[in-house]
Amino acid sequence: MKYVYLLILVCIVGCKNENEKFDIPSPTNSTYSSEKLQLADSVYYDKVLGALVGSAIGDAMGASTEMWHRKDIQLSYGYINGLTPAVREQSPEGTWEHNLISGATTDDTRWKSLMVHYFKANNNNISPDNFVQYIIEYYTSLTKALANKDIQTSTDALDSQIEKIDWIKEWARVAMAYKKDNKAYLQALNRFYGGEMSCAGQLYTPMIGLISKSPLDAYQKAYDLSLFDIGYAKDISALVSTMTHMALRTEDLDSIMNASKFIDPIGYADSRLVGRIPTVILDGTQKNVRRINQLVLIDSLILKDSLIFKIPNGFIGSKKDWVRQEMLYQILEKDKRGIAFHSAEIWQILVTGLEFGKGDFVKTMQFIINYGRDNDTVAAVAGMILGAKLGYKALPEELREKVLKVNKENLGIDLETLAKEMTQQ
Repeated sequence: MKYVYLLILVCIVGCKNENEKFDIPSPTNSTYSSEKLQLADSVYYDKVLGALVGSAIGDAMGASTEMWHRKDIQLSYGYINGLTPAVREQSPEGTWEHNLISGATTDDTRWKSLMVHYFKANNNNISPDNFVQYIIEYYTSLTKALANKDIQTSTDALDSQIEKIDWIKEWARVAMAYKKDNKAYLQALNRFYGGEMSCAGQLYTPMIGLISKSPLDAYQKAYDLSLFDIGYAKDISALVSTMTHMALRTEDLDSIMNASKFIDPIGYADSRLVGRIPTVILDGTQKNVRRINQLVLIDSLILKDSLIFKIPNGFIGSKKDWVRQEMLYQILEKDKRGIAFHSAEIWQILVTGLEFGKGDFVKTMQFIINYGRDNDTVAAVAGMILGAKLGYKALPEELREKVLKVNKENLGIDLETLAKEMTQQ
């Protein structure tokens, strides 16, 4: 009988061990992505004002040469070190008047102003529904103004109002379709600016990073409001919001830029065969900048290629400094897309400029502006990130004061008032 008990005991122990499962736990993600931002009001105001003014400086620096090739910039301006008069024809997406003084801005700064008013109208409770509704209401207010007798009796006033309508009507078309149904929205979206992967969201999503509670919150809110983007342009629009938010938290540029590698709630990194395109671009950019900076340049080689690497007038630096910068420009030019405002191109120039400038505001702005292409938009995004990082008081005094004054007195955009309104909310 005792052998029977022993057999049962062995069976129980054996069966128990056989059914016992072993597994290594999955790693736990860091909580930093959801940690709430806490800043004193005075610090927050300085950073918000720095972001708005920094963005406007970038916009103003590029206003005169938007969409130019860098060689044409060098022929007309040499190397741009600061603000230049916006000598250009007026246009809906550009300046709303011909040949404005230096410090004048384009649609990039108008979008920042529009977003502050949108935040205020909705008490910072933003959503896709109230965002498209706000755009529709703004568009409707512009079209209704056409019935104004003063506009009807003045062709100049009519032209001015029509230009404002032209600026927002592409967006309003998509917004109205979004309100109608999904099929209409997809059709309008895929027609938006020719159906190309434009940088639409990057015009306004950095602003969302300024009012978000955490890096993850900044990404998710911006992604939800990137209603005018297609494909991975939505990811890029959300990432510039995340980077702007991170700039409120830290002055470490690597932490700001590399946040994009950790914040991925949509799961782009798990995409089959492709992975996450913006982080691939970022990785390649960081390696290119670091490799070029480590190159040992030989004087005889530089002299041999003197025509290719001719230093433009106004460039402050050595011949070797310019060679390194031109080499980066050539990489960017090799990778350029069919349109200058392609989202991926804007992103590549942005992260190249940030990596090259290493947090220096002026160096970063000059690199971006003198490359050309859609330089005012890239510089506006970079300026917002660095402005949020440094704060208004740390921005170059001459640039910040000039841009504040011109935008307020000549363009009707009071950046200080906008920053105060954001802080109060």
